[in-house]
Formats: sequence, C-alpha cells, structure tokens
Amino acid sequence: MSRRLRLGMVGGGQGAFIGGVHRIAARIDDRYELVAGAFSADPARAHASAAELHVARDRSYESWQEMVAREAVREDAVEVVAIVTPNHLHAGPAIAFLQAGIHVICEKPLCHTAADARSLEQAAGTSRALFALTHNYTGYPLMRQAREMVAAGTLGDLRVVQVEYAQDWLTNALESTGQKQAAWRTDPQRSGAGGSIGDIGTHAFNLAEFVTGLRVESLAADLASFVPGRALDDNAHILLRFGGGARGMLWCSQVAPGQENALRLRVYGTLGGLEWAQEQPNLLLHSPFGEPPRAIRRGGVGALPAAAHATRIPAGHPEGYLEAFAQIYRDFAEQIMALREARPPHAACTLVPGIDEGMRGMQFIAAAVASSQGNACWTKVV
Repeated sequence: MSRRLRLGMVGGGQGAFIGGVHRIAARIDDRYELVAGAFSADPARAHASAAELHVARDRSYESWQEMVAREAVREDAVEVVAIVTPNHLHAGPAIAFLQAGIHVICEKPLCHTAADARSLEQAAGTSRALFALTHNYTGYPLMRQAREMVAAGTLGDLRVVQVEYAQDWLTNALESTGQKQAAWRTDPQRSGAGGSIGDIGTHAFNLAEFVTGLRVESLAADLASFVPGRALDDNAHILLRFGGGARGMLWCSQVAPGQENALRLRVYGTLGGLEWAQEQPNLLLHSPFGEPPRAIRRGGVGALPAAAHATRIPAGHPEGYLEAFAQIYRDFAEQIMALREARPPHAACTLVPGIDEGMRGMQFIAAAVASSQGNACWTKVV
C-alpha cells in the first residue's frame, strides 16, 4: 500500500472497551490512520476522547449523522469507518456510511432487530463500498489452519461439532452497579433479543460454521436467566443439526465462575479430530484415528498456507487476541485495495466475515429464542 487508509470511528470513546481493541488492531499492521470520529453520544466526552486520540478538533463530531454528512464531502474523507457502539446503534450509521460509499467495519452481532438487519443487508448489497463484521476469532492462524484441514478432507466426513464459550463476569447482577458494559449488554432495548447468545454465542456459532464449512440447519435451545431480574439469557445449551448429517452442541455462559474467555472448538470426523482453545491459541491438537495425537503449533512444523498468512512472528513467540483481531483489519485493507485497483483480492484475504455471516448470526439468535420459548423445540435456522 502506498499510504494508510483513512479510518473513522463511531463509538469507542472514554470508558469503552472494544473501541480500544479496534484501534490497536488497526495499527498493528500499519494499514490505517485514525483521522475522525463521533466517539460518544455525549458531546463533551466525544471531544475529550478525540483529543486523547490525537484526532483534530474539526474532525471530532457530536453525532454520527454530522460525521457522515461532513466527511462525505471532504476531499480527504474517511475511507473506512469502524462502528463500535452497542447493538441498537449499529444499523443507522452502517447504512448511512455505506450509502455514502464509505467502507464499514462493524461490531457483532449485526444489529438490534431483524428489521434493522434486513435494511443493513440491503444497503450492503447495493453499496459500492465493502462491509466487514468483526467475528475476530476467525483471524486466528490455527482456526484458518483447521478450516483448511477440514476442507482438504483430513478429518473425513464430519460427525460431531462441539463449541463452547464460557465467561463468569455476569455471575452477579453487575448491571445493577452501573457498570457500562453490563448495563447495555443485559438490556433488551440496546442489546436485542439475545443476551449471552448474542454477545458470545454468535462468536461460537460463527466459528463452528467457519471451520467446518457446514451450515446449521436447525437447533433446539434451552436459554436461562439465572440472575434474578435479568431480562436476557445469561446461559444457553443448544443442540445443533448441520447440513450433511453432522450433529453438535453449543454452550455459552456468562455465569460460569472461573471461566474468563473460554472459547473452545472440537470437531470430529471419520478419520480424526481437532481441538482448539482460545486461551491457548497457538496450539491445535490433531488426532488421526488410531494414531497418537499431534500438536500443531502456530508458525511451526505442519502449519498450512492459511495459517502462515495470518502469522506475523516465528513459532514460540505467542500471538493472540489482538493479532487475530488485526487480521480482520489487514485482510479487509487488502480487499479495499483490490477493489480500488479493479483486481481480485489475494485469496487468503477473502475470509473476512461480512454481511452474510452477520445475517447468519441474527438467524441463530432468532431461532434460539424461538426454540427456547417453545420448550426447546427443534427450530430451523433461516
């Protein structure tokens, strides 16, 4: 690239967690420069955040509406905008920036409601700009390795897919203390129909489909709100039926003491199995049937091209969450440059989750809620 892409941000100001993650991810491979933002709905906090981030005062906006109106007519307008707001504020800015021809990187889940999701899907389909969704766990080298192994038939015909994502941070009624993240994530008006299934369950669901290449056709869900008075689920056990006959189970929980960010995936086929845990992301266990298990290490012997593409430093030097997040940004930058130059993007950069994956996440949430309300009845994911 001859220069950095001009990046803007909606949300992610003082007191926010994920905005800082996005900014680090954007900087790791030096493909972007943050030049503008509407960092908060509170004008004072928005401008204070911009000052802390070294964004010029004339490009610090008090609303995303002001930002898109003013940026769209600048010669040096932002080329990409990252939307890192609570769920109910995804659709409006995403649609507006796409309509202005500005590329969008959006936090997951896609939207607050199915209606908003359909509107955003239409906007993405008609815009000349690109849309990416930060299912960042797909950026891990060994998840791309696992995907490549499954596609090559290394595991044979897939039979069983087990995925889980457990946390403990909402074990108590943290939202009642005024903690910002807990407050909006447990509020149906801001989070949507899903609690844990929207926040972390969509990551687990996405990763299962990403690695296996299979689509979940139906599910049976048992959602629970264990903390008294909590309006959204904080735990879910979900049985899965995949196209092709594979079966699976998804467990997500935010009330599991001792679990921090325990995302784990296990895939089993007729010829072997794979196991991976996000808290030890540089190790993938491959167990060919009837043979001793084999440890595949990021950057080490046995690493395939898909994993090598997402690897920055030699084996033995740990890479983790931030680098995986940065992979989404790096691959998206390549897609943008390929579009600009009217050429196909590098094949390894085409794995960035987009609007289709966003709609799948919304379909998963809707099906899980409907199934649980129907006493865990089998429900199609459509």
